[in-house]
This record gives sequence, C-alpha cells and structure tokens, in this order.
Amino acid sequence: MEWSSLLGLLGFFGANLAAALSGALFTPGEWYRGLAKPSWNPPDWAFGPAWAVLYTLIAISGWLVWRKAGFAGAAVPLAIYGVQLVLNAAWSAIFFGMKRPDLAFLELIVFWIAILATIVAFWTVHRTAALMLLPYLAWVTFAGVLNFTLWRLNPVRA
Repeated sequence: MEWSSLLGLLGFFGANLAAALSGALFTPGEWYRGLAKPSWNPPDWAFGPAWAVLYTLIAISGWLVWRKAGFAGAAVPLAIYGVQLVLNAAWSAIFFGMKRPDLAFLELIVFWIAILATIVAFWTVHRTAALMLLPYLAWVTFAGVLNFTLWRLNPVRA
C-alpha cells in the first residue's frame, strides 16, 4: 500500500474516532443504569465491541470510496458520509448528555436516513463500500427501536 493511501485510511479512522469520542464524553452513567429497560436490552458491555466493529467498517467503507474516486470524484457521497458521522456523534450527546431519549429518537431518524443516503451514494461509486455499511444500518435500526422503547418506558419530565 502506498503512503498516500495509508494516510487516507488513517484519516478515515481518525474521522470515525472523532465521532466515537462522543460516546466517551457522554457515557451512560447512573442515569442510564436507572432507566426501565426492555428484557431484550443488550448488556452494557456489548455496545463497545459492536461499535468497534462498526466504526472499522465505516472507516474502511469511506476509504474505499475515496480511493476509487477521490474527494473531487465522490464529493457528494463523502459529504453525506461526513453528515452521518456528525449525526452519529450528536446522538450520544443528546441521549446521554442531555438525557433526552425523545430528542435522541428524532435525531436518530435523521441519522438513519443519512446512513441510508450514504449507502445509496456509495453504491454508485463502490458497491462493496456500500454493502459494508449494511451492518451499521441494521445496528442503528435496532438502536432506534431500543431508543424508542426506552423513551416510552421512561417519559421525559419537563
């Protein structure tokens, strides 16, 4: 692998690490542990490994598109990719930081649409890159159902 390609890959991992840092800044904590949860809620320890795999796939996916078309050739798909990463980071701040599952769920709908838009946009450039995002979409779909359930089980008191 040539240096520019390796640096590009590191850049995509860095962008994903930046999005992941939101989860480190806004941790579940006592508030989350005290919420009523459905029986199918995953154990807390499962989220870290799941996200590690997903962020790896997301980074490699973006890098594949960049490698194939460059920033100029894939400006729109990579811009959408950037938007979904920002929305990814925002969810933790809203859900855990603000303790607002209601607003987090609304944000998650936009986030989910952004992931789907990224998949569609990537499909035209690099099909494997698009397919690599399907587990991410599946996980965020599950997270959306969980977020909605947590909101309904724990109404926000204004």
